[in-house]
Amino acid sequence: FINKNTFLTPNFLYALNHFLYFRMRLILILQRIRLNFKLEYLMRKIQMVDLKSQYQSIKEEVKESMNEVLESTAFINGPKVHEFQKNLENYLGVKHVIPCANGTDALQIAMMALGLKPGDEVITADFTFAATVEVIALLGLTPVLVDVDPINFNIDTKAIENAITPNTKAIVPVHLFGMCANMETIHEIAKKHNLFVIEDNAQAIGANYTFSNGIKVKSGTMGHVASTSFFPSKNLGCYGDGGAIFTNDDELAHKIRGIVNHGMYKRYHHDVVGVNSRLDAMQAAVLDIKLKHLDNYNSKRRAAAKAYTSKFLNHPNLITPSGSSSCDGICSSCDCHVFHQYTLRVIDADRDGLVAYLNANGIPCGVYYPIPLHKQKAYTDIRYNEVDFKITNMLSDQVISLPMHSELDEEQIDFIASKILEYLN
Repeated sequence: FINKNTFLTPNFLYALNHFLYFRMRLILILQRIRLNFKLEYLMRKIQMVDLKSQYQSIKEEVKESMNEVLESTAFINGPKVHEFQKNLENYLGVKHVIPCANGTDALQIAMMALGLKPGDEVITADFTFAATVEVIALLGLTPVLVDVDPINFNIDTKAIENAITPNTKAIVPVHLFGMCANMETIHEIAKKHNLFVIEDNAQAIGANYTFSNGIKVKSGTMGHVASTSFFPSKNLGCYGDGGAIFTNDDELAHKIRGIVNHGMYKRYHHDVVGVNSRLDAMQAAVLDIKLKHLDNYNSKRRAAAKAYTSKFLNHPNLITPSGSSSCDGICSSCDCHVFHQYTLRVIDADRDGLVAYLNANGIPCGVYYPIPLHKQKAYTDIRYNEVDFKITNMLSDQVISLPMHSELDEEQIDFIASKILEYLN
C-alpha cells in the first residue's frame, strides 16, 4: 500500500490512520455479525421436542425392529408386544405391565378394573392435563380437584386430607413434569381412609422415588395401579399413540387384561365389560428400542435442566425447578426428576410477553397449564371455592416451559437463556 515513491504528507498519514481505525472497527462489527449469524442461523433449529434428531441416532435399530414386525405380519398382540411388555416389567421392577392404545385409555381402564361406581369421589390435582379428570367424569365418578405444591407442582397432601368425605374412594396423584408426588404421605392417607391409589405416570417414567427408610422404587410401581402414556413427546414415546397399565396385584392384572380386549379371556367369551384398547406391534417395536436408551435420555434431560438452571440462578424474576425436598436445586446424583418439562415460574414480570418474545426469536415454549381444571367449563362445580386453589391459580399465571429433550445442545441452551435474560433485563 505504501511504497518508496509515496509522498508522506501529514494529510496522507491522517487519512491512513483513519483508514486503519475504521478497518479495525469493521472487522469487529463483522465478527459480531458472524457470531450472531452462527447462533441464529447456523445453529440447529430449536424444537420443543426434537424427535427427528433423536431418531437419527437410533434409526438403524428402529428400522430393524419394525422390519421384524413387517416380516412376521403379527401386527396385533404379536411377539414384539409381549417382548416389550416383559422388558418394561423388568425395567420398572413391577409384576405386570398391560399395554393399551393410549395413556387416557390406560387411566380409564385402571379405574374400571377397581370397580369404582358412579357417584364415587376421586381426588386429583387441579393443575394437570385434562385427561386425568376427563376419565373420572366419563365413568360417572365424581372428580374432586385440589390444590398443588408451589415448589414441585404436585398434589398437595394436606389438601387431599381436607377433601376426603365418606364417598371418597380413590386418589390419583399425577407425577407432573417428571417428578413423583409425595407418595409416602399419600400411602399413609390412603391406608388410613381405605382408599385406592392410582398413579398417573404419563410424565415421569424412569423417575425414582426414595422412601424415608431408604427404599428406592420406580415411578408407577407404588400405587394399587398406575397408568402411563407413550405419546411421541413423552420421555419414552412411540411414533403414534400408545399406553400401558402397571400393577403388582395379580387379580387386578387379570381383570385389566380382559378389559383391554373387549372383556374376553377366551375368544368370543365376554366375562367383563371391556373396551378395545391395544398397543399395536409397530409401536411396541419402537418402544422396545427406545426403552434401552431411556436412562440415557433421562440423564441428558437432567443435564440440560442443570445447564438451564445455571443460567438463571438467583435471578429476581425467575424460580427454577428442583428435585425432591432433600435436594438443593438439581443435585449431581438427582434421579428423582426426569424433566419431561423444564418449567420456570416468572415472578413480577410479563410471562405472556416473554412467550411472545421467545416465539419471535424462533424459540418454542409452552404454558402448561394456562387454565386450571376447576375453571374449565366441563369441570366447574359449585362446591369449589377460589381460596382453595391459590397455588394453581398463581401457577397458571406464572409458568413457562422451555424446550426440553435429549438432543438439546449447549449452543441452543445458551441462546434460549440469553433471550430470556435479554427480555427480563
